[in-house]
Amino acid sequence: MRWEEFIRLVGNLPVIDAEILLAGVSDSRPVKVQISRWHKTGKLIQVKKGIYLLGASYRKVDVYGPHLASVLKKPSYLSLEKALEYHGLIPEAVPVWTSVTTKRPGKFVSEAGIFDYRHLKNSLFWGYGSVTVNKQTAFIASPEKALLDLSYLKAPKVSFEYLEELRLQNFERINLDKLLQHGKRFDKPNILRTAEMIKEFINIRKKEEKTL
Repeated sequence: MRWEEFIRLVGNLPVIDAEILLAGVSDSRPVKVQISRWHKTGKLIQVKKGIYLLGASYRKVDVYGPHLASVLKKPSYLSLEKALEYHGLIPEAVPVWTSVTTKRPGKFVSEAGIFDYRHLKNSLFWGYGSVTVNKQTAFIASPEKALLDLSYLKAPKVSFEYLEELRLQNFERINLDKLLQHGKRFDKPNILRTAEMIKEFINIRKKEEKTL
């Protein structure tokens, strides 16, 4: 396959899945060899085995980061600090795309970024929704689930001091009733305590803001 023909096939795709591309091809070996060569010359960026992006100069469609995170490991959804950034709950830009998955954990590092996957058991794989941008669908934790996933997976000693360091903001985007419901659904006493502490922290900060 020539590069021009390849571009006609995939030029409008934000993410190239070689397995889907080669489905139905009787002998895929020549195309795989070409893909390997194009990767070595920079025409293609390999994000993980079998998943590629077109090099920047050949790309017609911008890749939506949350969509790429959802594609690299299925099922998964964006959570923890990156989801908090997405929802505007923390002011800093987070360099690592952290997601949770029911599959094995793992990390993919490439020119496209760092994509880290934390394992979450099936019974806790909920509390996320889908978002579509430029026809690219992604799965992202709700603000409430992202906060509790962070506590569950990183196990920080949650305190008012910790929440201050997290620099939570835009409290109106957090549904406190939903936060407590999620805390109960975890069926972990420490996670429920975390939810209750976050609620108390936010209520105190809201009162302080009203007095300013």
